[in-house]
Amino acid sequence: MPALIEVKLTELAQLFNSMDPSPFHERDIDHDAEEFIVSWAQEHPRDDDLQLVIHLAKPPAEVTQVQDSVQHYFAYRSDMLWREFRQLMKEGRATMLIGLSFMAACEFAALVLFKGDTTWKAVTREGLTILGWVAMWRPLEIYLYRWWPLLSKRKLYQRLAHMAVEIKVTP
Repeated sequence: MPALIEVKLTELAQLFNSMDPSPFHERDIDHDAEEFIVSWAQEHPRDDDLQLVIHLAKPPAEVTQVQDSVQHYFAYRSDMLWREFRQLMKEGRATMLIGLSFMAACEFAALVLFKGDTTWKAVTREGLTILGWVAMWRPLEIYLYRWWPLLSKRKLYQRLAHMAVEIKVTP
């Protein structure tokens, strides 16, 4: 049995962004409706299939494309997250190359330019080593922390892109 996400609306138009001029099956879902659906989907176990039940006060004029529209929207959002992930990995590679180069330059300067046992040279060597590691902050942040929330949300949107949509008229 699929995990239910239930939305109560006055009319079907509330589900979609009224400012979007696209044809019905390509329209964006309203921001608040998307946030509601996504938050409820996150509460269900990750392995459960999802089903969206839309409760309406009166029968809608157009119901044939609602499931296609909802699925199309979440598939689009999933694709956008995949592009964002690829862009993040590209940024990670660039920042890693810059960070490693800067760190190597700092270590080279620390070893070659500041040889000796005087206090100020030792402090400068340590400072350059720390500066080199600070330059690695951004690539490490990307590769350790920033990528997995994107893929997790993408997986959720993929589940939402395959969910069944049912409309019930409940006066």
